[in-house]
This record gives sequence, structure tokens and C-alpha cells, in this order.
Amino acid sequence: MPKLTIDGREVTVEDGVNVIQAAERLGIEVPHYCYHPGLSISGNCRMCLVEIEKMPKLQIACNTKVAEGMVVYTRTPKVKAAQEAVLEFLLINHPIDCPICDQAGECKLQDYYMDYGAYKSRFPLEAKVRKRKVVDLGPHVVLDQERCILCARCTRFLDEVTKTSELGIFSRGDRCYIDLFPGKRLENPYSANVVDVCPVGALTHKDFRFKARVWYLEKTQSICTRCANGCNIDIYHRRGEMFRFRPRYNPHVNQYWMCDEGRLWYKALQQESRLTRPLLRGAQGFTAVTWDQAVNWVIEAITQAQATTTSGESAVAGIVGAKATNEEAYLCLRLLTSSCGTELVAGLSWSPPQAFADDFLIKADKNPNTRGLQALGLLNGKVAVTHILDAAEKGTIQVLVVFAADLVTALGREAVEKALGNVKVIVLDTDYSGTTEYADIVLPIGTVAETDGTYTNYAGRVQRVRQAFPPPGEAKTGWEALSLLHAKLGGASYLSAAEVFAELAQTVPVFAGLTYGKLGNHGVPLASLLPEEVRGAASA
Repeated sequence: MPKLTIDGREVTVEDGVNVIQAAERLGIEVPHYCYHPGLSISGNCRMCLVEIEKMPKLQIACNTKVAEGMVVYTRTPKVKAAQEAVLEFLLINHPIDCPICDQAGECKLQDYYMDYGAYKSRFPLEAKVRKRKVVDLGPHVVLDQERCILCARCTRFLDEVTKTSELGIFSRGDRCYIDLFPGKRLENPYSANVVDVCPVGALTHKDFRFKARVWYLEKTQSICTRCANGCNIDIYHRRGEMFRFRPRYNPHVNQYWMCDEGRLWYKALQQESRLTRPLLRGAQGFTAVTWDQAVNWVIEAITQAQATTTSGESAVAGIVGAKATNEEAYLCLRLLTSSCGTELVAGLSWSPPQAFADDFLIKADKNPNTRGLQALGLLNGKVAVTHILDAAEKGTIQVLVVFAADLVTALGREAVEKALGNVKVIVLDTDYSGTTEYADIVLPIGTVAETDGTYTNYAGRVQRVRQAFPPPGEAKTGWEALSLLHAKLGGASYLSAAEVFAELAQTVPVFAGLTYGKLGNHGVPLASLLPEEVRGAASA
């Protein structure tokens, strides 16, 4: 492991690390445009020039590997002059679009000009090279050729990651421009990642275009729940409204990328179908009630069912959907088994037939927590959803609790109508669905953006989600609603999702030793997936 000195500070790094990466370990910024850690080195922007002792010329930090005893300077007069020259060259033909550009606030041209440039332009405005603006590349991406600095990040992403090569660099000199190859459209499942890698405002996303200035938005770490992969994301939001999802780096799950479908998944989480108040069915349909009234109705229904239970039979049953967090699934299971005394609890993980998947990030399982339900024993075949519906149809079940699951979509309306005709149905969910039509009472709960918790992805990695903002209206987070019911039935009351997870980790062996702190930003595999020696240490 070579030791080097950067701006008078020593650092030891692994072999093969470049100077940009080594400087980052010390918190030193080496400005760059074309370099991206998830792509090959092109070395064409020249913004990352640094001075290295014993080398006669400035070197690009992105393509210079560290060596033992290397001494690097990033802020010498020679380096500063080179950075100013590069910025002046890049800005010669750049349009003055900052007031109307969507990249304003997160544009590296703006940032670096203020940090390393700040000079007066010597180029007359009327002499700038004109190129095409608002070029429609595909269903998600718009190109402004005048803003492009030809860093080639987008072309490298399409060549190296998706391997679809829709974009290329054409012409020569200051007439060069990015464009589609003839006969192609930018419409692969990961096309919007070119917007993320673009360091300026040349590539913008149609969905986010002109919606909000980024400096007004808050950012919360979370994961995408569109499929079982669990891509790490940042949620950009303001005053309880989400504006976009962007990928967040996780080397074990999604690297730097995410699919276009997951990127737009935020829309499905804030539709007009959201449930915002507890609803009780009456003669004229649903009526909004208070949480106290709703909880009392639920407790009375469960208590009456328990009082009429015959020996060997359970009058209460539950179905938990795979979009529930680990904490919600655990609490629902605990509520039904401990407080209601029933073993009739099943998980439901349903995906559309022939759901699209690939060998990169997109999984055919469109549920974020199928593996979590398996770890909790809810999908082990001991009790199946069809078993519960058969028992309901026969009249042995009087109360059915459905948490975050749409039975109608998964099993069909005919089967559900046949089974639930004479059963009191308690639904806890985020939105109206086919199942709410058969509910006697509906308790509104928060989406993934509105709760704290964890999900277990298809590979068994347990990952955190963090509450970006509270649920709308009178809705509660899922764990809060379940904790309230649990306490009313004589069980424990919980103050936080972290408290629920701590109990889960003590109770369920495969989660042994896990805490929110240990999960960090990248998650941790379930104990059953770890090597034996690591597993033993985790449970110690």
C-alpha cells in the first residue's frame, strides 16, 4: 500500500488508486469533469491537472496512479493557471443559460467557476458557436448541445454499462456535438442515468424539467421499492411532496445507477388514491372516523372473534404483503400470534406474469421485501394465503387483517368476493385498492418515503429507509398503527422503528446482531448469508 503526500498531508492508499481518489481520502477536492468512478478513464477535460514532484509537466490526476513517495500539489500557481485556462476554454462557447437552466445549483461549471475561475470573459458574445437546443433524444432525456462540454460521460455510460451505444460525438474542433446515431433513440431501460452523469445542463430529464430549483429541495437517503433489487436512492422532496428519485452509490447493490422505471416510482407513491383518514363502512358506504373510534372498532371485532373461537380453530387471521417493511411485517406477525392467538398468518408476494427483468438491476419480483417475509417465516408454505381464504369461505375465520396487500390484484376478484363475504376485513394500507372495497374498516399508513424501517432485498441484504416527511392527513406510519393496536390488546407499545428492529433482531435468528447503526448506508447481509465465523461474531 503506497504512501504519498498531497498538499503537505500524508495518506496511505491501496494499489491502483488514482490521485483524485487519494485526495478524496484527505478531503481535498481535485476538480474534474470527464472522470467518473463508475466509468473508464478518458482524460479529455484536463480540469484535474496537478503538479507532481520530479515530473516536468502537470499531470491529469484521473489517469495518474499513486506511487510510493509521490508528492502532489493541487493548489500551486501553475495548477491554478491551468484550471483557469481550462475553464475559460470550456466557457468560450457556453451559452448564458444559467437563469433558465435546470442544472443551476448542481452544475460543475458554476461551482468550479466560482472556486477556480472567477475571471472576465475575453470572448465576444456574438462570436459564440451556435448549436441545437432542446433536442429530443428519447422518452426521458432532452439534450442541449450548446451546453455540452464534451466530457463523454454519457457516451461511455451507454458504451460500457448498458452497451447500447445510442449516443456519439460528431464533427471536429469547436463544432463537435453529442447526438444520436442515425436510426437510434435513447430508450433503453437505464437511459436517464446519462442525466445523472452529465456534470452540466446539457442532458436534462423531461419529468423533472422546470419543476423545482434544487436548492429548495431536501434530500433523504432511502431505497427504491419498485422491485426486489432495492437500489439505493436519494429522495428529493419539499413540504411533503416528492419531485424525483436519484441513484445513491452502493457497491453491493446498484453501484451508481438505477432503472428508469424505478426513477419514476415516486409518482406511484403520491397519487390521488392515497388514504389519509381512517374509514369505517356503514350502510351508505365509508365514513371517516377518528383513530380512537377506528382502534376501538378493531379491538371489539377481534375480542368478539376470540370469544367465539372453538377448540383448535382460529377466528382471526392475517395476510401481510411484501411491500411492508421488516418492522411492519414483524409487528403484524407479533400482533396476530401473540395478542390474537392465531397461527393463521401468511405473507403475500405477487408480481405480474412475465414481469420484465434483466441481468443487471431489474428483477422480476416487483416486491421490495419478499426475502424479508421469508426470513420471518411468512412465506415458508406453513400457512398459505389460499388456506386462509378457504377457511374464511368455510366460516371458521371471522376477522381478517390485511396489511399492505391487494388480494384482488393477486388472486382475482371472484376468489376474494367468494371468501370475504361474511368476514370482517381490517385493511391497513397506503392507497385505495381492490381489497379496500371489501374492507369493513380501513386504517391509513405511510409509504416508504414516510416511514423509518428496513427492507431485505432479493440477495438478503437488509437496508435502511428513512422518513423524508410525515404521512399525509391523519395517516400513521405502519409500525405506529400496529404498535397502537398491539398495546390496546395488552401487548408492548413501541416508541420508534429502531426499537421494533432491535426486538426483531433479538427474536429472529437470521437478523441476530443487526442494528440501524450497523446497517449504515450500504446495508448488511442476513446472518444466514455470512461466513460461519462472521455469523458467530454477529450473534455474540
